Amino acid sequence: MTKATICLWYDKDAKAAAEFYAATFPDSEVGAVHISPADNPGNKAGDELMVKFTVLGLKCIGLNGGPIFPHSEAFSFQVHTDSQQETDHYWNAIVGNGGEESQCGWCKDKWGISWQITPRVLTDAMAQGGDVAKRAFEAMMPMQKIDIAKIEAAVRGEE
Repeated sequence: MTKATICLWYDKDAKAAAEFYAATFPDSEVGAVHISPADNPGNKAGDELMVKFTVLGLKCIGLNGGPIFPHSEAFSFQVHTDSQQETDHYWNAIVGNGGEESQCGWCKDKWGISWQITPRVLTDAMAQGGDVAKRAFEAMMPMQKIDIAKIEAAVRGEE
């Protein structure tokens, strides 16, 4: 058993979110579902209270706590991709399932969790620093979903 688990607060759809993540991302699965033993501010006795799940190998718990604490961009999953096809797949799965697009490779799923779908070519360019990072960063800024060909052109100085 790990010493740390990510706990994500959902209004009431933790299991549906976990099932979506398990169907979308490799090394992801839905585990045990725990029922509320008593009434509480977010649930009635017998409602689904917690769902254990794994996303891309990260152990998580989804807590159905009601609408008290909404998600924000202060927390996100960053998914590293190796191709435009993989980038498109994850982006389209999240946005196409009731999510919404944002800027610079960020999108939000229909439960309000933020995701960064980040091609490795972008993070590698940023790690180089200097002019390469500057060109890659400037190419990324107007994008929603990251276009790998445009990042690669910027890295080469072919903007």
